[in-house]
Amino acid sequence: MINALKNKIRRNNKLRFYGRVAVMIYRRKRYKLRYCHPTFYTNDCKGISSDLVAHEFTFCSKACIIGPQVELGAYTMLGPRVLIVGDDHVFDKAGTPAYFAGRPERRPTKTGRDVWIGAGTIVMAGVTIGRGSIIAAGAVVTKDVPPYEIHGGVPAKKIKDRFETEEERRIHDEALDKEPELGELCMPIKQQSMPKEHAS
Repeated sequence: MINALKNKIRRNNKLRFYGRVAVMIYRRKRYKLRYCHPTFYTNDCKGISSDLVAHEFTFCSKACIIGPQVELGAYTMLGPRVLIVGDDHVFDKAGTPAYFAGRPERRPTKTGRDVWIGAGTIVMAGVTIGRGSIIAAGAVVTKDVPPYEIHGGVPAKKIKDRFETEEERRIHDEALDKEPELGELCMPIKQQSMPKEHAS
């Protein structure tokens, strides 16, 4: 009966959304995430700096580590084990080991709206990832990423543009410029039905 209720909630978009909001009320309070929008959701808060600014409908998957001074634009998604780190030790003081050299001034790290950062990606502190960009899993992002580009590799480089035409980009810009609103949530992967040809 409990499993049937869970499945019913998972299949109902609004129930799932408000369930997430309820869970995050507790998590935001416990982990002191004061600057995260009520629609922000994460599976795991342990590695997230309490000054994270997360806008509407942002998502962090499991085991993400997010350092200080990070801002995630609306609709941004972080896959599992994404790290937003670095800039935390002075290393160029001749005659002083980095262990004792202190810390430099932190540079803010930002994503625009609708950014998707794949699993295992490392984003170095101080980087800005433009709206609508996608970072491939396992990439190491050391430089700013322009809007609507797909980057991957170590260090990350442009693979291609997200959209083929300026018209597609214009349409997407118009959608992102609107006030963020709830859309259809993706079903959890384990809940998606298997295509008939693969069912045994």
